Amino acid sequence: MKLSLLGLVLIAIASAPVAAQSTDAPVADVIPEALTETGDAPVAVETVAEIATLLIIDASEVDPEDFLWDRRIVAVLANSPRDPAFIRQMEDIRARAEDLLERDVVVIFDGDRNSGSLLRQRLRPRGFMLAIIEKDGQIKQRRPAPRSVREISSAIDHFPLRQQEMLERRPAGR
Repeated sequence: MKLSLLGLVLIAIASAPVAAQSTDAPVADVIPEALTETGDAPVAVETVAEIATLLIIDASEVDPEDFLWDRRIVAVLANSPRDPAFIRQMEDIRARAEDLLERDVVVIFDGDRNSGSLLRQRLRPRGFMLAIIEKDGQIKQRRPAPRSVREISSAIDHFPLRQQEMLERRPAGR
C-alpha cells in the first residue's frame, strides 16, 4: 500500500509544473494540497516533504555561496527574459526537472543584463549563457547556447563528486 501510494505521489509531482520557489518557503507552501492526500488515506507530510521539487530561483534573490557543498548550480543567464535561447532552456529544465533534482541541482536564472546579481558578476555572461557550478563552487562548464537536460545530466554525472555520490548511494553497483 505504501509503495503504490508513494508511486502516485511521484507521478503527481512529476506531472505538476515546476514553479519558481524561494529557499525559505515553508513546507506547506511548497507542497500543493492535492499531493498531500490521495483517495481514501492521507499521505504524511513528512513523506511528501522528502520528495522535494526542483528549486528554480531568481539570481537577484540569492547568493550562490549559500549552496556550497549542498547543491550544484545550473545557471541560466541572458540579456532579456524574451531571449529565445533563455525561454527554450527554461522550458526544457521545467519539462525534465526530476533528472536535475536527482543530481542535487538548483537552477538560478537571471534574465536582466542590468540586474547586478552576484551570479552575473561572477560569471560575466555575454548574451545567453548556461553554466554548471559544482558543489565545491568551481565553474565546471560554460556554454553560449542552450543544452538539453540530458546533456546537462551527462556532464554532471562525469564530475568526480557526482561519481563519488553514485558509489556511496549504490555501493554494489561498482
